[in-house]
Amino acid sequence: MMNLKDCLNFLISLTNRITNIALLVFLFVSVEMNAQIDSLSVSEETQTDSVFEMTKSPWGAVLRSAIIPGLGQIYNESYWKVPVILGVTGWFVYLWLEYDKDYRYYRNLYIISSNERHKELRTGYRDLRDEVTIYMGLVYLLNLVDAYVDAHLFDFTVEENFHTRSPMLNIRIGF
Repeated sequence: MMNLKDCLNFLISLTNRITNIALLVFLFVSVEMNAQIDSLSVSEETQTDSVFEMTKSPWGAVLRSAIIPGLGQIYNESYWKVPVILGVTGWFVYLWLEYDKDYRYYRNLYIISSNERHKELRTGYRDLRDEVTIYMGLVYLLNLVDAYVDAHLFDFTVEENFHTRSPMLNIRIGF
């Protein structure tokens, strides 16, 4: 059974991993933003037309979601996605804790009795725990991808053309 000390150690190690990922993303974002600033200054000198400026920063949304899952969706004003992300993440954390508890229980029984059935159950629960770990990582990555794409599409609109009464797509492409 997982005690409070083990649970806190797990949460601390998880927090350390998320912090490391967030720092790497922040480093990548700062390098990317500097490159974008330089290219914008060159293009502004050569163009006299108005330049489309995005309302939301995609990498800003990714950084927010990397620090706290769902925060990028709040930044993008997609509030309905936050409970979905937190609910799925919470469900996988719950499953991970349960499978880890069962894994430790059967591991200890196998150490004491050397029963093959306990070994099979130990291996099964360890595999399930590892599989849930992969799912948690995928949910985390999908959270980041969703924040990035949602920020890019924040300015995308579909409006009706009043002359023809048909939908009209407004897409702006900058070179």
